[in-house]
Amino acid sequence: MSTVITFMEGTWGRLLRIVLGLVLIYIGLVTMHASAAGIIVAIIGLVPLVMGIWGPCLLGFIFKKK
Repeated sequence: MSTVITFMEGTWGRLLRIVLGLVLIYIGLVTMHASAAGIIVAIIGLVPLVMGIWGPCLLGFIFKKK
C-alpha cells in the first residue's frame, strides 16, 4: 500500500487524480444530463480533483502514512 500512496502523491499521481476528478465531473454533468445521480457523481469527482490540486493523497490520511 505504501508504494501506491507514494505514487499517488507524486507528480503523475496528482495529475491522474486531477484528470479522474475532471472526468467524473464531466460524466456527471454532461453525459448524465445533470440528473440527481449525475450531480452526485460530479460531487464525488470534486474529491480527487481537490486532493490532486492540494497534493496529499486521501489514502495517506486514511492509512496514516508515515
